[in-house]
Amino acid sequence: MSKNEAYTAAQIRVLKSLEAVRRRPAMYIGSTGSRGLHHIVYEVIDNSIDEAFMERCNRIEVTIHPDNVVEVADNGSGIPVEIHPTEKRSALEVVMTTLHAGGKFDGAAYKVSGGLHGVGVSCTNALSEWLEAEVKRDGARYYQRYERGVPVTDVKKIGRAKGTGTTIRFKPDPEIFQVTEFDYDTLAKRLRELSYLCAGVKITLRDLRPGKQREDVFHNTGGLRAYVELLNEGKNVLHKPIYFHHNRDGLDVEIAIQYNDGIHDNIVSYANAIHTQEGGTHLSGFKTAVTRALNNYAYASGLRKEKERKFTGDECREGMTAVVSVKLREPQFEGQTKTKLGNSEVEGLVYSIAYEGLTEFLQENPHVARRIINNATLSARANDAARRAAETTRKTALSSAGMPGKLADCSSRNPEECELFLVEGDSAGGNAKQARDARYQAVLPLRGVILNVEKNRLDKVLDNPEIMAIITALGAGISLPANGGNGEGSNGDAEASSKFDLSKLRYHRIIIMADADVDGSHIRTLILTFFYRYMQPLIREGYLYIAQPPLYRIKVGRDTFYAQDDEDLQRKLQQLGRRKAEVAYFKGLSEMDPNDLAETTMSREHRILRRVTLEEAEDADRIISILMGDKVAPRREFIAAHARQMEKLDLWA
Repeated sequence: MSKNEAYTAAQIRVLKSLEAVRRRPAMYIGSTGSRGLHHIVYEVIDNSIDEAFMERCNRIEVTIHPDNVVEVADNGSGIPVEIHPTEKRSALEVVMTTLHAGGKFDGAAYKVSGGLHGVGVSCTNALSEWLEAEVKRDGARYYQRYERGVPVTDVKKIGRAKGTGTTIRFKPDPEIFQVTEFDYDTLAKRLRELSYLCAGVKITLRDLRPGKQREDVFHNTGGLRAYVELLNEGKNVLHKPIYFHHNRDGLDVEIAIQYNDGIHDNIVSYANAIHTQEGGTHLSGFKTAVTRALNNYAYASGLRKEKERKFTGDECREGMTAVVSVKLREPQFEGQTKTKLGNSEVEGLVYSIAYEGLTEFLQENPHVARRIINNATLSARANDAARRAAETTRKTALSSAGMPGKLADCSSRNPEECELFLVEGDSAGGNAKQARDARYQAVLPLRGVILNVEKNRLDKVLDNPEIMAIITALGAGISLPANGGNGEGSNGDAEASSKFDLSKLRYHRIIIMADADVDGSHIRTLILTFFYRYMQPLIREGYLYIAQPPLYRIKVGRDTFYAQDDEDLQRKLQQLGRRKAEVAYFKGLSEMDPNDLAETTMSREHRILRRVTLEEAEDADRIISILMGDKVAPRREFIAAHARQMEKLDLWA
């Protein structure tokens, strides 16, 4: 519109019904990728969980049908179908087609609910190619069908029924979603955690898609105690779960805590069974309570001397696994995707309940208390040493002198065009040095499997020569929490120090180049974990990549082709037809001729690079934390046994 064109009332468009959701889906479900796709399932499931909170439902069944149709069925009270007094149409249709319509606003029908916006299931309806709702209520079955949020049938009675309940079937709209393939494991993870949060409810997940048939039943009576033990599975725990459950001023608070001998915390929080990934007031109240309770007990018991500084929050939570679950009448979530709880009154209530409960436990269990305080003391000593070492490291990294001896640097000093290849092994590093363009490509060989930073404190990390070589070569220092803790993990304190200086970064492409085998997968995962813990700004700005070298070289006469994997090889061989082909398998980078390496992996024209996202790095960190157990370096056979998880994270070359 030019500046001379009139801006009139006629140009103001009002989006009616569910059109706003279809026009701006990310506003309601976060994204139109895989995360948003699964979110529309969670919105339906959350309604069934709300019924379970009201003790009107004890069975939920989720089924993935062929063609990625999802069905969620429960034996709750069923959505009302009678005519709405003001809307003059069936209440079922009102709920399914109207934003901000539901039975959870006044607290009369639902005392506790995660779906207080009245947006959830109507969003699912709006973003589905079609949706069918079936309700069992008052001895009859009722049915209505919708297409892209618009009713195409009236609410009609289709037969008799015993009991009550609601069944929702829907197919995600390919016009909205970038992907429409549901991931069984993603849904299973959410349903498994719900089975602990709603102890006693039987939740069944089925996959009926051809070649993917599976079924799992999640039915747990152990509640949060069992949940925290699950999260600590494979780790050396220091004690049995600490558990307390109190209701104060209408707020139901349930907390389970169990320490292990690891160096990172894992705290998951929920509000009305909604996973608050970004925390909120309930989590901040819990963290404050833990810090104060441990410090007070440490000084009062003589385990900490008066002249010694207080433990920081990170030090008190080191090795902690905890689940914090609150239930409240009117939760205030930040955004429809409900990732952060904002109720200000919750912080003080959770703090007082957690402080009193933990203090009482420590006083009644002095042997366990001593183990927890000793754990925090070790963390404090390591952090004091690490803070001094980190400052020295930063000064070295930010200076131009003292580059690693193994680094083959490039001649350019313009970071925007410079690339650093982190190469597995000296032999492969030698090939890479021959294959590179020395004007803008630098090569740093890494010897063997680098240190697992997930299992080592910062002072040990800074003693590792391979990691120090990476830090020094990049020249930007490392990022630490403000209190000098163990990195910027997703569960750490929000504030971070400014020790990592992105403006000093010497390369704007850092490329991890490892073999396309199990060992290469080890190394990629460990390097990703290091960057996630200590150089997150670098990942956020999109400077970290993974190279994907080919597995095969195909020679046909004077022509040369390359194949990324077995499937690509078969496709290319079929394209070549009857022409005689000579196929060479690259077992590793060290077996690739420098010319092959230059052509396929280091050439900007032909190479395949994948930019690493923060989510992928976080997943790698979680793989190291959960799958590797207590081993400092991951074992070949253990990774091989968990190949499915690794393939899901796309950590193979």
